[in-house]
Amino acid sequence: MSDYSAKAAATEPFIPTMRELVRAYQAFSTYSEAHVRQFDLTPAQFDVIATLGNTSGMCMGEIGEKTLITKGTLTGVMDRLEKKNLVLREIPADNRRSVIVKLTHEGEALFEVIFPAHIAYLKERFEQFETSELELLRVLLNRLRLAF
Repeated sequence: MSDYSAKAAATEPFIPTMRELVRAYQAFSTYSEAHVRQFDLTPAQFDVIATLGNTSGMCMGEIGEKTLITKGTLTGVMDRLEKKNLVLREIPADNRRSVIVKLTHEGEALFEVIFPAHIAYLKERFEQFETSELELLRVLLNRLRLAF
């Protein structure tokens, strides 16, 4: 047990920043998700399609690194995207332990529509900021991430 009291803890100057960060993330997530769901996709499904777009495919590990989806959830997301005929999984002949995921023709067509539409949708909100403000925000968020 430390001598650090609950009263002292409650006065830490980073607490309002932490709260604002969480509120900002929640607001962004709600705004983004509402648009993605109009295309009958979950945010995780959109994340996979956006990640695979403009590529010749990726292994599951790469997709896991480039998206915000945990490994346990990723398999289920892929199953559902495969059922929608938006992705296909291939096992390369030279590495039977690896699985390469690619967009199908339908997945590519959806990517070509939904990705630019979603970026335009988000741009409406980000246009409120100067380029220098966006860069400062990116740098500060990166520093915060690295602190953990």
